[in-house]
Amino acid sequence: MSITTSTVRRDLTRAELRALVAELAAQPAAWAHLVNHDPTARTYEQLRRDEHVAVWLICWMDDHDTGFHDHDVSCGALAVADGEVVEERLAIGRPPLRRPVCTGGVIDFAASDIHRVAHAGDRPAVTIHAYSPPLWRMGAYETLPSGELRRHSISYAEELRPLGLGVEILDGPGV
Repeated sequence: MSITTSTVRRDLTRAELRALVAELAAQPAAWAHLVNHDPTARTYEQLRRDEHVAVWLICWMDDHDTGFHDHDVSCGALAVADGEVVEERLAIGRPPLRRPVCTGGVIDFAASDIHRVAHAGDRPAVTIHAYSPPLWRMGAYETLPSGELRRHSISYAEELRPLGLGVEILDGPGV
């Protein structure tokens, strides 16, 4: 039985989340009708939510960027179903660790990981994300002019965007 059709009654591990998003990304008939690219903002559709896992489809175009964030108590995984995104992990005393993720690629992250995801490549992208337990809160990070890092606790219903001078968090789900 696959992870997408099983009746798991517990939070999923990172390995199980990787398997779930990879399996869903390989089944475009289940979600392709929901793809909607908007150049002004990421678009998203929740594919599943229960007490143990939440699954989202997210569409990306040029300049779409989550900004640095964490997932509070939820671990997660994302699979690129089409196109390319880039993940950066925050590093102290050096540039962020940068990892491009192309069609078919899968990454996972712990609840405590601070990362950002942004569109890359020359065409729109589609990603499938899973979080366990389901997201309720996230931390969005702002770098102050002094260089200090500040965490803002936000709801999963608010769209993640880079924070900085004159940039606000907009409505929509995180990544």
